[in-house]
Amino acid sequence: MHMAATLQRSLERAQCQFDVVPHPHSASSLESARVASVPAERLAKPVILDDRKGHYLMAVLPANRHLDMSMVCKGAEQWQLSSESAIAGLFKDCELGAVPAVGEAYGMHMRVDPMLTRQQDIYFEAGDHESLVHMSTEQFLRLVPNAEVCELCPQA
Repeated sequence: MHMAATLQRSLERAQCQFDVVPHPHSASSLESARVASVPAERLAKPVILDDRKGHYLMAVLPANRHLDMSMVCKGAEQWQLSSESAIAGLFKDCELGAVPAVGEAYGMHMRVDPMLTRQQDIYFEAGDHESLVHMSTEQFLRLVPNAEVCELCPQA
């Protein structure tokens, strides 16, 4: 079980209470929810976007939902999905595809879908493909105090 060092430091700094939930190896957020036996709507899936000018944004939504790019882009903002190589460079202490949903710890702005903030507790990748961090939503919001809560995916 490997927790990303950046995530570990951020959790310690914010004095958050959390559990680490080990699970069999998984290749996606949705699969992580399934193999860890947690509801997919409570697993926070980060999507990394960039503006082609060196700025990054982490959009965080439930693992069972899809990001609506038209809901992310506000006004003149022009975001696109970041490349795997860019993501690997941003999250050097994480396995590719196992990015923790805590963009602030990595120096990027965050937007979080309110479907997650309405959950009592949430889960997110710990930086590898075999463990999740579990905490109350209140603790999560304390961990990412500058995250903007806004609609990122269509209602079911």
